[in-house]
Amino acid sequence: MIILGIDPGLALTGWGVLEKKEKPRVIAYGCVKTSKNQNSQQRLLSLFDQLQDLIDKFQPQIICLEKIFFNTNAKTAFLVGEARGVIKICAALNKINVEEFTPLQIKDCIVGYGRADKNQVQQMVKVLLGLKKIPKPDDAADAIAAALTFCSFNKRLSK
Repeated sequence: MIILGIDPGLALTGWGVLEKKEKPRVIAYGCVKTSKNQNSQQRLLSLFDQLQDLIDKFQPQIICLEKIFFNTNAKTAFLVGEARGVIKICAALNKINVEEFTPLQIKDCIVGYGRADKNQVQQMVKVLLGLKKIPKPDDAADAIAAALTFCSFNKRLSK
């Protein structure tokens, strides 16, 4: 199974592709970037186009998306919400199911503590996947963590 994990954003959307057989392994990861010089519609279209390219290249069976959690900056929350909408539309057009996890669920699954900090999550992503270094940028590591969370939830459900 090929899993595409996504950490949504308008300027940067982290992504990570895992292959899950007995044990998950990283195929690729990175960030989709949009230009601040474009208006929001053009940025969302760019996000859609780049995400479609990833789907065409890796042919994922599932997309794992981090849910938004913002308690202070409403403007940022709206922008991330728009990006999440584009991601969901792209998934729907490609007939790919989307699984969503809160940051708390991801942290609890990866670290064993729902209030873990970003560095703890990144270190555990490295350890769990046997990587030599932490995936960079941070958004990519967060996307991989979302995909790993699906692997863990899927494993628990299949028992």
